Order: sequence, then C-alpha cells, then structure tokens
Amino acid sequence: MIDRLLRAMAEMIAACAALILPGASRDWGRAMREEVRDIPRSSEALLFALGCLVGACREIFGPADLEEAAHEGEPSGEPAGKNARALLIVCATVAVLLGLGHMRAGGAPTTMMLMNLIALALGLLLLSTTSMLRSFLPAPDPRSLSLLLSLLLLATALAGVTVDGATRWIRLSGLSIQPSLILLPLILLWFVRRASPASLLAVLLSAVALALQPDRAMAGALAAGLLALALARSDRVTLFALTAAVAGFVATLARPDIQPAMPFVDQILWTAFELHPLAGIAVAGGAVLLVVPGLMLMAGGTGDRPVGAVFAATWFAIVLAAALGNYPTPLVGYGGSAILGYLACLWGLPRASATDRRSMDGVARAAPEESRRNLRAGMIATQTIV
Repeated sequence: MIDRLLRAMAEMIAACAALILPGASRDWGRAMREEVRDIPRSSEALLFALGCLVGACREIFGPADLEEAAHEGEPSGEPAGKNARALLIVCATVAVLLGLGHMRAGGAPTTMMLMNLIALALGLLLLSTTSMLRSFLPAPDPRSLSLLLSLLLLATALAGVTVDGATRWIRLSGLSIQPSLILLPLILLWFVRRASPASLLAVLLSAVALALQPDRAMAGALAAGLLALALARSDRVTLFALTAAVAGFVATLARPDIQPAMPFVDQILWTAFELHPLAGIAVAGGAVLLVVPGLMLMAGGTGDRPVGAVFAATWFAIVLAAALGNYPTPLVGYGGSAILGYLACLWGLPRASATDRRSMDGVARAAPEESRRNLRAGMIATQTIV
C-alpha cells in the first residue's frame, strides 16, 4: 500500500511540474512524467519527481523574473528570495499530498481529495499564467490591489454566508470559499514590502472585517504577522497597524464561536494520530513544512528577514489556531481556500536579491538552452541534497 501511495504521489508531483512549465518546455514535462512511470522503485521515482518540480520552479522564477524584479525597486539583501519562491511551491505540493495520504487512510470521500488536488492544480496554473502575462502586461500596483482585497474581506463580513453566527464564507457554484484564508496572508506580505497609506488602510480594513465575521484564527494570524514585523522592523506605522490588529483579535474573543468540528477539516492535528501514527506524522510534517520558506528568508539577507518573519508567523498562527480550536487545518486538511492562499503568497515574496538585480540590468531573457540547463539542474537538486 505504501509503495502504491509513493508511486501515486510521484506521478501527481510530476504532473504538477509539467503543468506549470511554460510552452517552450512542455516536451520536457512529458519526458518527466514518462521517466517517473519508468523508474522501478517508487521512492526513487518520488525523489526524481520532486527534482522535476524544483526544476520547473527554477524555469518559471529564474532569470526571466529577475530582470523584471530589477524594476520593482524593492531592496533584498541575499539571494534567498527566488529560492524561497521555488521552495514554497515544493512545500505546498508535498503538504497537500501528505494530507491526501491522511485522508485516504481515514476513508475520506474521494470528492474531498479531488477538491484539494483541483485547488493545488488551479493555484499552480494561475501562477504559471500570471508569470507568462508579466512578459507583456504592466505589473499592477500591490498597494492598490491590497486595498481591493481588504474590501473583499469586508464585503464577506457584511454579505457573506452565515453559519452558526459566523459570516466567513462566500458560495461560488455550490462551493464554500473562505476569502480570509486566500487574501489575508498576501495583504500582510504586501504591507511588509510596500508600506503606504493604501496598504496600511488595507490592514486596518482587514482587522475590522475579521472582527465582524468573527474569525479568531485569522484575526490572530493578522496580529501574529504584525507582531513579527514589529520585532523585525519597528516603526510607528507598524505599531499602529499592530494595535488595530490586536484590538480586532480581542473583539473576536469577546464574541462566541460555536463552530462544530468538521471531519478531515478541523482538529486533524490530533485525530490523525488516533487514526495511525504514520497518518499523524504525515499531517504534522505537512503543517511544519508551511513555515519553511519563511525560515529560509529569515536566514537570508537583512532585506528579506521581515518578509520571512511575517510569512512564518502568519502561517504558524493559522496552524496553531487549527490545533487549539475548530478551524481549518491548512493544506493537510480538506479545503481549497488555504491551498490557494498559500500559493498566492508567492506574489508577496521577493523575486530577486539586490546582487542579482544589478547583474541583470540590461540583460535579455535567458536563452532556451540556458532555461533547459536550469531545468536539468533543478531536476537533480533534490536527489543531490538527499
């Protein structure tokens, strides 16, 4: 059974890697999937598939994006940014697959597992499409976008779907979506990287929206992310935003929260160990993976540390809330909102280091052969590390 599970995970990872590759490298994607199927040992096939995913990430977020990042004017100390972006996709994919293993062992409906896979594939497809569109469309202003996203959160609190006194969801084509899990982490990251009146207002509106819903988990995540920012880079704007976030979190504590636990969604950090020790380890390991990209940024240059601290603190708070209360367990539990929200964080992470930007000034996009070398290097990276 374990051998079949590892084989299925390897084939899904290879399929995801092939999905996010740009058109010029689609032949490589097909070759990846065939190679995974031909490798006799499932463990080796899984390692190879992870290498393929790393290579696909390098293909998308490599030199082609570095040139574009040179015009953003956002300082970053060390070359940890682009590595964290690739690592984020790998962590998201592995966490989702570990969660699928737990759901399968627990007898979850096939539709639950399918919805998580669809959310992962949709998120990767959106990232790939956005990366391609950047080559010929002007980049939108994150400050204005963060304000728009916060207004969507407020609209959810005022006119969303109410269940047991909480208004946290919207319904699209029969699916319940929690916008705060998708939008709030990105709003926070954009505030860290580009503090402005608009991004500050976005944070304040988000705090109000979460207090109105009420949503203790996400209000706590907002406060935790801003606390991490205040510790890494203290200024009056950050302290003002932190004060508003803490006030919103306290407001959620003053209101009752009687949401019942949903199977394969809430409290699975504990129930998975009751199911089987391996299922518990898979769920706990997938949850730990969520903060790894943030820790990588914190270990990098000083310019990346505030972003990494906020990323790690935000997702740690979301996981902690899921352990302490009846809140969705991100990525390893059923629910596409957290998967999309985690992948959306890619738009808030730094794309390049300061050194990389200077070296890319006036340099054209990488030639196809160079991109293929990046892809080949990524495909063996995981196996080399292991």
